Amino acid sequence: MRVLVTGGAGFIGSHLVRALLDRDDEVVVLDDLSTGKRENLPESQRLTLIVGDVADGDTVVRALAGCSAFAHLAAVASVERSVREPLVTHRTNLQGSIQLFEEAARQGVRRGIYASSAAVYGDSETLPLAEAAEPRPLTPYAIDKLAGEYYLAHYHRGGKLNATAFRFFNVFGPRQDPSSPYSGVISIFLDRAGRGAPITVFGDGEQSRDFVYVGDVVAALMAALELQGEAGEMPVYNVGRGESVTLKELLDVVGGLPGIVSPLRVNHAPPREGDIRHSLANPGRLRNALGWAPRTSLAEGLAAILSG
Repeated sequence: MRVLVTGGAGFIGSHLVRALLDRDDEVVVLDDLSTGKRENLPESQRLTLIVGDVADGDTVVRALAGCSAFAHLAAVASVERSVREPLVTHRTNLQGSIQLFEEAARQGVRRGIYASSAAVYGDSETLPLAEAAEPRPLTPYAIDKLAGEYYLAHYHRGGKLNATAFRFFNVFGPRQDPSSPYSGVISIFLDRAGRGAPITVFGDGEQSRDFVYVGDVVAALMAALELQGEAGEMPVYNVGRGESVTLKELLDVVGGLPGIVSPLRVNHAPPREGDIRHSLANPGRLRNALGWAPRTSLAEGLAAILSG
């Protein structure tokens, strides 16, 4: 199989690329390297890197050539930036998605998977969140992600693509860059705690998240790429552990890890615009459809990050 991975030099994308190469697939990576890094990618004769913009038509045409599937992970993954610069983030997060879907359909690329986000649920009080919950996107980032689902579902229903969308909860693991403004809270906390630097918590620390290890996320994506799919409505799956962890609880775990400078120096700042108070997945649909289950605990995932 020849697979295009957009955003393949980034955090989640680079893990997926390595898994595909380990399976002896050919992989094309399309990444503008704005946050992705060349060094995230292994050396392989079966890997082609195209540095470019997913919203550029000619680049997408070239990247999809000869591919039988795509995994669309490219995004400006910053809620804060989408609020500040909605036109800039919209170009990548929705315009780029439509560009990819349209060209994939034109070239006859039959299989496509799309990285959506739990942000589409908004600040729902009905937890855990199931896929049937009413979407309530609160930010341009979440709106674009949900719109991307709707566009992909349009191509799926029309028989132009065989597609699946995944709503990622809080993914963490190795190669998540703590210096990036788009990075997850875990990589930032670990980096600062390891250096004895102050840790800023936006809000009171009682907000909770569903943290899922990147290796478990990749397992779901790999399983989905193998599916033939069915006509009708496009499948949409939550990808989360189904466990709730507050930021205070996370800090307690981090503070007890080997190599961490304790006690942690924690400061509090006002909550950020667009931040959701609580998020918790019901991953039952994914478990039933693909036999998927998260295998890596929070502690095991944190240890994997520290071990490099």
